[in-house]
Amino acid sequence: MTQEKAVVERQRDAERTRTELLDVATEEFAENGYSGARVDEIAARTRTTKRMIYYYFGGKEQLYLAVLERAYAEIRAAERTVDVDHLDPVAAVRRLAEVTFDHHEAHPAFIKLVGVENAQHAKHMNHVARLVDLNSSAVDLLRGVLDRGRAEGAFRDDVDALDVHMMISSFCFFRVANRHTWGALFDRDLLDESRRGHYRTMLGDLVTGYLRK
Repeated sequence: MTQEKAVVERQRDAERTRTELLDVATEEFAENGYSGARVDEIAARTRTTKRMIYYYFGGKEQLYLAVLERAYAEIRAAERTVDVDHLDPVAAVRRLAEVTFDHHEAHPAFIKLVGVENAQHAKHMNHVARLVDLNSSAVDLLRGVLDRGRAEGAFRDDVDALDVHMMISSFCFFRVANRHTWGALFDRDLLDESRRGHYRTMLGDLVTGYLRK
């Protein structure tokens, strides 16, 4: 193996190790919260050492922030797959809502992580400008669609993009986060596959109905 190939392979190994550590750390923080999560447990499950984790991330808090950053980056990346410029504004907003719906259902760990951070009053997230910049892209994307919809006469004039983002997030977050309590209280599983299409359509109708003149 040439020296160049050896360097490339080491880089690939490092990236695979880092990804595996983030995967396991996501589960650990989601299940046990920041205080309850144990770096020793993450090391054991990845068959590595605490020293290696600290080498890659610097410490427990930095690992936690890396987990949060990746989690938010994934939902923002999913939103960017929507070619909003080639959809009419109503269809674009509905599609963005559906992407959030699908993502939150497929990533229950993300829902738990957001809950963990809220329980701590966002004390970690508050100090990471990268997370603020990353998530502002969701509102910017919506704002562009809303501006186009207003210009075309499809949307009302008094709509705030952050309010629409909140509406979408609230519905999608509640459906996953409150699944068990809702089931206990009302005997209905919010993730029941037979009602999935109903809820997905309901979300789109709620958002586009609110936006229309």
